[in-house]
Amino acid sequence: MTFSIAARCPDTGAFGMAISSSSIAVASRCVWTGPSGVVATQNLTNPASGFAGQNLLRQGLGASAVLELLLAGDPDPDWRQVAVIDRYSQVAVHSGKNAFSASSMTCGAGVVAMGNLLASSEVTQRMIAAFENNRDMTLAERLLRALEAGLAAGGESEPVRSAGLQVCGGFDWPQVDLRVDWDEAPIGRLREIWMLYEPQEQTFVAWAKEPGASKVGDEGK
Repeated sequence: MTFSIAARCPDTGAFGMAISSSSIAVASRCVWTGPSGVVATQNLTNPASGFAGQNLLRQGLGASAVLELLLAGDPDPDWRQVAVIDRYSQVAVHSGKNAFSASSMTCGAGVVAMGNLLASSEVTQRMIAAFENNRDMTLAERLLRALEAGLAAGGESEPVRSAGLQVCGGFDWPQVDLRVDWDEAPIGRLREIWMLYEPQEQTFVAWAKEPGASKVGDEGK
């Protein structure tokens, strides 16, 4: 009931993920980015894998080692779809034998698209193509365009209701963390929110790094 794309930007080293699902609040359970990598967990989601995976990535473990430990510690990994991308752009993926029907995973250089209950396997292929065809854009924009391409290719077999976009650019917190938790057209709404947020993104980063250098009224705090 989900399709997503996770990636590392080779130019900035940032990690990000975009996701959509027919279930509510998908980004709160499935998206885990950090300064050392990204962990995506879906199908029957185990959020603990995201939290544990980030801790392992921070310790310096690579994607394959992190994935192996996550699956070993999961009560039933056969129900999971999990992807890990590390600081070297290595990608490790798992789709359990009990994953929902019409599951698909497509990998590229430092990027993976995966889904289940999809209209077809072409969904993840189109997502990777859209991501790779927009190399001159920011990571967030590339991820969102890939999600839109997945929807245009048929997306999930059920109508999607939630979506999210998250990017971590080297801090301990995501500099982009946008969510639509229940909407008739969540990807379109996510696009609208991103268009409002994007012009202010670097301002918010500056507030964290150099608040004394920022000029803002009380209304902006």
